[in-house]
Amino acid sequence: MSEPVPVPSGEQDSKHGGRKAAMSFILIAVLIDMISIGLIIPVLPPLVGTFATTPAEHTLAYLAVSVAFGIANFFGAPILGALSDRFGRRPVLLIGFSGLALSFLVTASATALWMLIVVRLFSGAMQANASVANAYVADITAPEDRAKRFGMLGAAFGMGFILGPVMGGLLGDIDLHLPFYVAGGLALLNWLYGYFVLPESLAPEHRRPFEWRTANPVSSLKKLAALKGVGTLVFVIALSGLAQLILHTSWVIYTSFKFGWGPKENGLSLFAVGAMAVLVQGFLLPRLLKLFSPQRLVVLGLASSVITNFVWGAATAGWVMYAVIVFNVLGFAASTALQSLISNAADAKTQGQTMGAVSSLNSVMAVLAPIVGMSLMYLVAELPKGDWRMGAPFYFCALLQAASLFFAWRHFGRQANPVPLARAS
Repeated sequence: MSEPVPVPSGEQDSKHGGRKAAMSFILIAVLIDMISIGLIIPVLPPLVGTFATTPAEHTLAYLAVSVAFGIANFFGAPILGALSDRFGRRPVLLIGFSGLALSFLVTASATALWMLIVVRLFSGAMQANASVANAYVADITAPEDRAKRFGMLGAAFGMGFILGPVMGGLLGDIDLHLPFYVAGGLALLNWLYGYFVLPESLAPEHRRPFEWRTANPVSSLKKLAALKGVGTLVFVIALSGLAQLILHTSWVIYTSFKFGWGPKENGLSLFAVGAMAVLVQGFLLPRLLKLFSPQRLVVLGLASSVITNFVWGAATAGWVMYAVIVFNVLGFAASTALQSLISNAADAKTQGQTMGAVSSLNSVMAVLAPIVGMSLMYLVAELPKGDWRMGAPFYFCALLQAASLFFAWRHFGRQANPVPLARAS
């Protein structure tokens, strides 16, 4: 695998409509995308619950809906990532925006659980926006600046999760279906923005032929593991990703069962998560990279996440959830540092496939996460509110983060020549 090709001035010369691809364009697209996705987070579990009669049935129904998305995304993400290497990032992003719009609008009008499962299958197969956005940033950014740029992208994701969930929670308090209609409208707006405004980032000379044998998820994961400088970091991505996804799939149901929170309260708590993500990745990350190397930041962030997940599981009052969100500063920075290390191990022609492989790995975890998380929630769903045992999914997340911490510590300790990555200035 060749070394990453530096991109002069952090931008490609590839244009659409006379505009150079730049961070501002992709940040706007990601922000709108994440607001639309964030809108449904506090209301999808309650909507699924309308097709169940007991907490245990609710948990199993949400398990089916979540697994459907994860399976479809597992097979779809590497194909879309490889297509973006062949045809450019912009067309694949447009596919993702249109798929999201259709899935949100159909979900809003669903009258049976099977409809939700089918539409989540479709949405998962069509949606690879996160990995393609990461590849877009890599296209227009020199390797030494990627940690800072990925931090900016992470801040856009976080800003979406500031605005989206709180809007979804407030709208969901009015009607559970309303946030889905609004999210569908935003996805359509993003498609229009992508079609008329968003430039292409991948220069023609950096494109590569599409091959089915390399676009399947198994092949993509093998190539990811073979990247120079990655090695056992694949286990770190997998285990920490599984922990994050269990947290993601369990949060709303856990807080609803344990504290009696509704869409409004869950929206506000997710607002706090997004606010911290923006603060850390948008403002504190450059300062943290001056104090720590990306490798050390990954290790410290994983250690912080071990503590965070354990305390979340043991929390006996809602305010503790907010206190822990504020505490986990390094945890918010770790994923960005890890992502920059992976990106710098790929060359200019395979960024899309590499990020698609990371997305595929996360999609494997997205299949496992609801199975593990909802199975654990099923075992404790009928316990009284406030019972410490309801934190079972979070205790398991703490164990996963501890395992990923071990692999990261061992990898960086054994790595004689770590992937070079300049600290942000």
